[in-house]
Formats: sequence, C-alpha cells, structure tokens
Amino acid sequence: MPSEGSTYGDIHRYEPPRESTAAALAIVVLTVIEILLVGLFTFGIIAGWGFPDTFSEVGNMFLGTVLAGIFINLAFILLLYRKEFLPDVMIVKKRRRKWEDLYIREEDVDGTTIADGLGDTIKRAIYPYYKR
Repeated sequence: MPSEGSTYGDIHRYEPPRESTAAALAIVVLTVIEILLVGLFTFGIIAGWGFPDTFSEVGNMFLGTVLAGIFINLAFILLLYRKEFLPDVMIVKKRRRKWEDLYIREEDVDGTTIADGLGDTIKRAIYPYYKR
C-alpha cells in the first residue's frame, strides 16, 4: 500500500533490472533462430511450398508449423527481455472506494441503525415543537 504522503503519479517502488549475461546470450541465440525461421518461411512462400502440386500434401502444414515456431520464439525473446532488462516500477494511482461510486457522503458510509435518533423521534411525536 502506498504511503499517505504520496501524490498521484509518484514512483512508489523502483527496482533496477538484473541484466544477466546468460539472458543476453539466450536472447542472441533465440534471435538467430528467429532469423533462420523467418528466412525458411519466406523461402517456402516464394517457392510455393503451400501448394499441393509442388511440395506434396504436407507443405501447407509445414509452413504453418514454421510460422507457429516464429511466434513462439518471438514470445520467448520478449519474455526474457521483459523479465531481465526492464525495471520493476510501481506508480501511485488513485484507488476509489465503493461508496464513492454511489455518491454517498463519507460520514454516511456505515449507514444508520434502527435506534439512531429514536429518542428525538418520540419526543417530536409527543411534543411537536421540540427543538433538537
């Protein structure tokens, strides 16, 4: 929970990224694999592997599998980059309470009880000119 002295938009927590060498090396290897997969997919499209008459009946499925590999590889690259090279930042935001959405005043949040003001109600019923 942010401290009470924080204003909206202030940075509440900032943790610098780890920037590990193993993650950087993994991203480089995955990028090389990504380039190879994109090249294979592009060559397959140009060569017409998707048509049954040129590359048997499995050409279209092969190109689909290569395309799925491209996106899965890209997902791993982005996951590693986000985890290891972007800082963890938490910014203070306004948190609204439920009673604010109902247009209720803050002093009326808990409501009233049955006996609240019962004495004054009885006095006013007996003596109509009774003042609070």
